[in-house]
Order: sequence, then structure tokens, then C-alpha cells
Amino acid sequence: MSGTEAGDKREQINLAALSVEQLVQIKQEFEQDISNIQDSLQTLYNCKAKYALSKEALESFHPDWKDHQILVPLTSSMYIPGRIKDLDNFILDVGTGYYVEKNLESSKDYFKRRIEYVQEQIENIEKIQIQKSRFLSAVNGVIEIKQMAALKQMQQQQQAA
Repeated sequence: MSGTEAGDKREQINLAALSVEQLVQIKQEFEQDISNIQDSLQTLYNCKAKYALSKEALESFHPDWKDHQILVPLTSSMYIPGRIKDLDNFILDVGTGYYVEKNLESSKDYFKRRIEYVQEQIENIEKIQIQKSRFLSAVNGVIEIKQMAALKQMQQQQQAA
């Protein structure tokens, strides 16, 4: 058997064979995983929104804005006045302290591609979230069945005594 064949097989776990304590531990792990996934999704949604805003800002540029006065953000709450000198050259922050200079159309295309990439990642992570949620539901169902069986057994023992 090759390495890829072994990697393709998924391990089957018989939930009914596990103890309630083991199931509760698995449940807690999956709840934590789902929480982490939700945090990651929120980060990706925020990132996608920022890219979309940047693309929208680029699309609002007009050729007659040369020497147009604007406010340039220094921080999220501090701005300084500035003038638009060049409408076809933009400096884009591509991450980790790197910047690239692109013309207007290339800049729009960059943000379009980034939005599409982030959307793909969102869709992939949402699929994982659905799988984990389904498994969590299955674990919760088995826990409930085992707790009901234990309760029924206790009632039978009390009636027998």
C-alpha cells in the first residue's frame, strides 16, 4: 500500500463503544475546534471586507482628481491633509512589511484576486466546520443515549431493590 492510499483512509470510531467520559472529552475538543474555526472565519470575513473596501476605493477614483485635496490616514484616528499627484500609481501593502507599486487596473485586479482567494478559504473552512458540527451532533446524540440508558438502568435497580 502506498503512502497516499494510507493517507486517504479515514479512521472510523465506534462512538457507542466509548465511555461517557471519553465522549465528553471528544465533545469538548470538538467544541473548542468549532470555536477556533468560527474565530478564523470571522478573521477571514474581516479581511475580505477590507480588501473589498480597498477595491471599492480604487474604483471611485476619477481622472479629474489630480491635485484634489484629501485626508491621508496616519493611524486609525489621525489624518493629515494631502494632495493627489499621481492617479495611476498606487502603493499596495501586500503583507509582512512588503509593498508593491501598481497602476490602477493592476491594483483593482490584485484586490479582486485577493477577495476571490479569501472567499475560497472561507468556503473550505466552512466545509470543515459543517463536518465537525455533524460529528459533534453525533457525539451529543450518543452521550444522550448512554445517559438515558444509565438512568433507565438505575431506575430498574431501584425498582428491583
